[in-house]
Amino acid sequence: DSHFIFGDVATAILVEAKDLAPAQHWEILGTRLKTQFSNNIRNNFGFLNRADGNGPVDQSGPRNDKLFVQEGRKVFKEVVPMVGQMILEHAESLGLSGSDLRRLWLHQANTGMNRLIAQKVLGHEAVEDESPTVLDTYANTSSAGSIIAFHKHNQDLKAGDLGLICSFGAGYSAGSVFVRKVG
Repeated sequence: DSHFIFGDVATAILVEAKDLAPAQHWEILGTRLKTQFSNNIRNNFGFLNRADGNGPVDQSGPRNDKLFVQEGRKVFKEVVPMVGQMILEHAESLGLSGSDLRRLWLHQANTGMNRLIAQKVLGHEAVEDESPTVLDTYANTSSAGSIIAFHKHNQDLKAGDLGLICSFGAGYSAGSVFVRKVG
């Protein structure tokens, strides 16, 4: 008998002042966060109920009302346009368009979502070089996926190349970071 507990992780990266950064680095052009409430992906405090210490864990089996709940098709239909629009609005606020971007490092949970978001942002279906995936190697690493993709797929870019790092998830919450290679 096994139980799964779902949760999100925190992802940290080092951001330093320009004068402390090495000659080759990434400049942050802008960041944006967006949250749009949805009940289509949630955890009904199951992890808290199991950890509060007020009695034994219910051994009769998983309780669907207490654990992770996701309406996958609804999430897909709502998140893809929300994230795509957020990225385009963020790019426009920075004077950029999708055609200015050399690479997208997107949340690594669903290749179909990434394909459609990249297509909306770039204006064409992205090839692997434009929107690389690490799902086949690391699976769904939650919010760390876009940073892992960035880490594994940025060394070939040249000074002046622009990119986008974007993660999204439950709630719905999304965050985007536009970057430029320096040096």
